[in-house]
Amino acid sequence: MPQQERAIRTRWAILEAAGKVFDEWGYEAATIAQILAQAEVTRGALYFHFSSKEDLARGVLDTAVTTEGVLPQELKLQELVDASLLLAYRLTREPLLRASLRLSVDQRARALFGTRWPDWIEVVVELLRQAEAGGETLPGVDHVQIARLLVGAWTGVQLVSDAVPQEGELVHEIAALFRLVLPAIAVPEVLPRLDVAADRPLRLMSEAGVPAPD
Repeated sequence: MPQQERAIRTRWAILEAAGKVFDEWGYEAATIAQILAQAEVTRGALYFHFSSKEDLARGVLDTAVTTEGVLPQELKLQELVDASLLLAYRLTREPLLRASLRLSVDQRARALFGTRWPDWIEVVVELLRQAEAGGETLPGVDHVQIARLLVGAWTGVQLVSDAVPQEGELVHEIAALFRLVLPAIAVPEVLPRLDVAADRPLRLMSEAGVPAPD
């Protein structure tokens, strides 16, 4: 294996290990020793890629904004739905993504590193702008306000779903959220064309050739 490829794999393994530890223990309680044991790498290898626990946390947070598996669609509102459903599907299966959310809601970590919510808000704003340009949105839709509310609602649904489990996965609840809010965003002609089914992430990942997380 070429040295560069090995280094990339090692870095990713360390990040995934950090994600698992941060997700289980939180930022304050997590230790470098726990991350080393989880990653099964030497201390030297870890410090080659990350200078500190703080640096690891920033690396985990940098993975938070992802649209992997989202394919270009005729309707930009569909891309918005797809990004939200895919994230909900992956979050319950990928500790690295869960850790990025835990770091975002942890007051101590948030004070140190901030969050990636502004980045998600900008992703949503841009999709809403494109949707408006395509005649998909109702007149007077405030892109920034809607984006902030959607990101906040998504996060709130996830936190409540995690704290108060019920039958069905997070992706089902996020699908229900969009069924409620889309009529306030989309023009009537577009609304029936939007696919908000909870199984859409699996179909999208299959179409994109992205392996579904276990």
